[in-house]
Amino acid sequence: MSEVRVNLCDSESGPGPDPRTSPSTEASGPDLQGLVPASPRSSTDVSPSPSAEASGLLSLPWEMVTHIASHLPAQCVITVLPKVCHALGNVGKDTTAWQLRARRLIGSRAVFPVGPREDFDWPSACLEMEQLITCWTGQGHLVAKQTQEDGEEKEDVRQQQRPGQDEEPVVEGQEDGREGELEGVGVEGQEVAYGVDEGMEVAMEGEDDEMQPTMGGDQLARLREELEERLQDDAAALMVEERNHRMVFNDIEALGGAPNRMDNLADPRNLGNGRPVEVKQRQPPRSPSPPPALECTTLPSYHIAQVNSVLLVGGEGAVCATGSRDRNVKLWDLKAGSGGSLLHTLGGQGEFSTHRGWVWCLAYQGPLLASGGFDSTVRLWDLQAGGSERGLIRTGAAVLCLSCQTDVLVAGTFDKRISMYDTRAAEPLVKSLRLHGNAVMCLAADDKYIISGSKDCTVAVYDRRACKGLKKLRLSSYLLSMSYSGCEIWAGDNSGMLHSFSMQAGTLKPLSQFDVGHTALVTGIHRSAGSLYTCSSDCTVKVHIPCAPPRTLCTMRHQGGVNGLSVEAGVLAVASGEDCVELWRPRN
Repeated sequence: MSEVRVNLCDSESGPGPDPRTSPSTEASGPDLQGLVPASPRSSTDVSPSPSAEASGLLSLPWEMVTHIASHLPAQCVITVLPKVCHALGNVGKDTTAWQLRARRLIGSRAVFPVGPREDFDWPSACLEMEQLITCWTGQGHLVAKQTQEDGEEKEDVRQQQRPGQDEEPVVEGQEDGREGELEGVGVEGQEVAYGVDEGMEVAMEGEDDEMQPTMGGDQLARLREELEERLQDDAAALMVEERNHRMVFNDIEALGGAPNRMDNLADPRNLGNGRPVEVKQRQPPRSPSPPPALECTTLPSYHIAQVNSVLLVGGEGAVCATGSRDRNVKLWDLKAGSGGSLLHTLGGQGEFSTHRGWVWCLAYQGPLLASGGFDSTVRLWDLQAGGSERGLIRTGAAVLCLSCQTDVLVAGTFDKRISMYDTRAAEPLVKSLRLHGNAVMCLAADDKYIISGSKDCTVAVYDRRACKGLKKLRLSSYLLSMSYSGCEIWAGDNSGMLHSFSMQAGTLKPLSQFDVGHTALVTGIHRSAGSLYTCSSDCTVKVHIPCAPPRTLCTMRHQGGVNGLSVEAGVLAVASGEDCVELWRPRN
């Protein structure tokens, strides 16, 4: 029986599956049989240039080959084509092709990357963006329908609860359900209480499944733009309504310089000028419905107070650490069952809790986990030894931010200092810096530099090798969260704005300031080559593509203010402002 071979040039099928419609890359990748001509030569001898002896795909001009490959998912181009032959492996080395792919994903009117383009990892960025778009968009109409149904359901409930002649009137601002609990305000500058709650909804923004750039002359594109504007207007209206119901408290300076006294911090109603603080009753919280490509689970509520900090550790998104105002740090196994299970509650021998004050920040490097709290200590834990205690560092003031590097821990504290510690030494303090005139609210570090943001509205850069400060920038607002990767720094401030900076050879340069719709403190931010996540005390979590301006793919509304987030290996963990943590991860 003669062998039948299929030549791609003679095939009437298209150039390959479109990444917008192919659900997976490895599980259902394109059939590559017949793409490579049968030849006794080794595949490494095949040249990407056309040849008279070549047949099939490689007989086409190289520009056409790269164009065909541009319609394959990035995962296929990166991992599958190099296994076929050396020539097709060269497709993934074409920087121009990756730049064109990125332009299709973000649209023609956005700038990407925001920072320097030298040594930028285009394949990784495109791969991340495609995965982000697949997970967080394409189902906007379903979520919008659910949001509308939720609104109609609430209106029906209001109609049923209207008082009759023999009924007592319902007090405005109260609903059936358990009474809301308000924990203490945070550190200096945390003007917005995290415990104010409203009904939780999910609002989707951004484009639909179509990932092609918008063309002005195309009718479908114009309709899509109108729909986007309408959804953005609706989301803005919801944010304004949420802001009108937010409670604002006085600065923590009213505590008289005692941020570590838990009795003073326990109830925000005892702060300020004595005016009564309204405590709204709320319904039990429920998790927002995830897009169909994701599943949302909630860790069991083993904390008895708000979770201030959440951190995915280990590099695989399998273990989660949570730090709470109940003074405890807990480790969770996210692969045990659908909702995860508690591994350990960290604590030293004879201790009733992990810290003696609120746990405010977490950081890790390798097997080392560090937790900082209002008890003016940083406690070190060994993840490989079941979370056993590894050390204690006394800082002298409440610890507001941490960064772990190899054998070095950097801490920003309430007393305006940035301190470096050697985690291996009996006397760990290496250097204490005074770069700011107020509390250090956030910082990021690598083996060369430390970048810090303070309540004094400044951003400072310190050169670790030269042991000197390099530059200080003054802003109109102060930063509370920061993410440093590659040559870009993204940060969120106390007014809801995002800031981007470039960092090259010790030179910090402000690039842009963006309004992505947050209306209060940006409490968490995570930026990578192809993704940007932000959360705020305005009760929202937003997912963006990190271009200029950022393209917002999804906005999730929560019942309470969001205190922090962590992203690792495609898993998103959110400290939702209650005593629980929500996990968003791709469906199996």
